[in-house]
Amino acid sequence: MPLWPIRSVMPSHTEERVAALVLAAGGSTRLGRPKQLLPYGDGVLLESVLTVAEKSGVSQVVIALGGSADEVRRAIDLTGFDIADNPDFSAGCSSSIAAAIPALHSDTEVLVLLLGDQPGVRAGTVRALIEGRGAAPIAVCRYDDGIGHPFAFDRSVLPTLAGLHGDKAVWKLLEQRAEDVVEVRIPGPIPIDVDTEDDYARLLAEPQEAG
Repeated sequence: MPLWPIRSVMPSHTEERVAALVLAAGGSTRLGRPKQLLPYGDGVLLESVLTVAEKSGVSQVVIALGGSADEVRRAIDLTGFDIADNPDFSAGCSSSIAAAIPALHSDTEVLVLLLGDQPGVRAGTVRALIEGRGAAPIAVCRYDDGIGHPFAFDRSVLPTLAGLHGDKAVWKLLEQRAEDVVEVRIPGPIPIDVDTEDDYARLLAEPQEAG
């Protein structure tokens, strides 16, 4: 059962300035090697996520880097992206969100969170999430097997996001603000996010569709 009621929301057809934040600062402790640079498709895993962010039509893409940041910069052309360095990446993804929010354009109206280790998310999913959000403060993806990223947040929620602490703080926020959350239906299972070698093997076994 969902933590919040599923509501029908009229799509917003106004042009909003949307930023995507790609969370790619993890130290890959469970994997034992930089997961951002795992071979995937025609490049590496993080490149695939960045391509999805670009294709989704957002106004700005910010990348939070921390663990293996120097290796990522050497391996990937990050021209055109805004970089948020997070020296406190070991404190969890909320520290990356806090580090990245100051890099957002001042007129950002919506922030979309993308996981840098989840290349199975499609650009169409990001667009559907933005459109399906309507005027709700928070929107999440409802896949066939549960809730998953990406998430979208109205600018009114940004101060709260900036004050979060811990690795699961965003999920706790969804529980605390349940009345503000809408679900956007996305066909298929939750895309794999890579934390272990087994996750990576499962990812490679799946068909790699164009973003």
